[in-house]
Amino acid sequence: MSLVAQRAKLASQKLHFISGLPRSGSTLLSALLRQNPRFHASMSSALAPLVSANLNIMGSGTEVSLLLEESQRPAILKAVVAAFCRTTTDREIFFDTNRQWTARMPLLADMFPDAKVIACVRDVPWVMDSLERMFRKDPYENTRMFGNDGERTTVYSRTEALARHNRLVGLAWTSLKEAFYGEHSKRLLIVDYEILSRAPEKTLKLVYQFLGEDWYKDHDFDKVTYDAPRFDEALGMKGLHTVRPKVEFKARKTILPPDLFRKFEGMDFWKDTAGSSASVIVAQSGAGASAARGAGTLEDAAE
Repeated sequence: MSLVAQRAKLASQKLHFISGLPRSGSTLLSALLRQNPRFHASMSSALAPLVSANLNIMGSGTEVSLLLEESQRPAILKAVVAAFCRTTTDREIFFDTNRQWTARMPLLADMFPDAKVIACVRDVPWVMDSLERMFRKDPYENTRMFGNDGERTTVYSRTEALARHNRLVGLAWTSLKEAFYGEHSKRLLIVDYEILSRAPEKTLKLVYQFLGEDWYKDHDFDKVTYDAPRFDEALGMKGLHTVRPKVEFKARKTILPPDLFRKFEGMDFWKDTAGSSASVIVAQSGAGASAARGAGTLEDAAE
């Protein structure tokens, strides 16, 4: 490919976003999407922190804000995003993952009018159960997910810390709820982890349909690969982003005490689409088939 052609290809990169709750399939979804040679998808990247840092620098009350015209702010942010995507990959479509994106819907809508946001979800008790399992896998490690010994002492203190509005689960949940009921919810697609793992092909076809992309016929749901050992080890949570080769749902008994499991039940607001224009992939009866409902309703992709 000539340099001119390569530059033209990079300049035409499309951008979409992956967000949602932790331990809800965003890494699995990225691993599936990146099987398509046109798609780049990965775990959380540095892009959202870069955008936040630049917004802070340019915001009111800073010296920089006095030296900038208001029209320069979106231009600068777009340039940062374009440079990040361009220097990361030359693939045509860039999916960036971060739980912050659902809290930035007005910004994304203004900067990237054609961009969509895919939010991966899971019933919150099972999110907590999954995180607790990861914590218990290595009793010799003090993960950075908790700020002190008081937070990490028991399963009760750990889940309480994670559920706070500015922490791993609480921040993701409140950000998603804001996006779900917000004015830009039409660009949002909710993907449930259990449905994705039970019916990966049918679910992924609906994701393609939501994005307006042609189906990639060579997806292999028995040979999925993704791992980020350096990141996980630095966080003190080995295997946090390791994806099993075969996409399948494995039922299990929770390790949370019954009262703690019940405490987080009923937080799955996305199952009631009243008041939202978001599209939600839901289970249909029989064979784990999936369809989507909401203002942005999709046709059934099940065969």
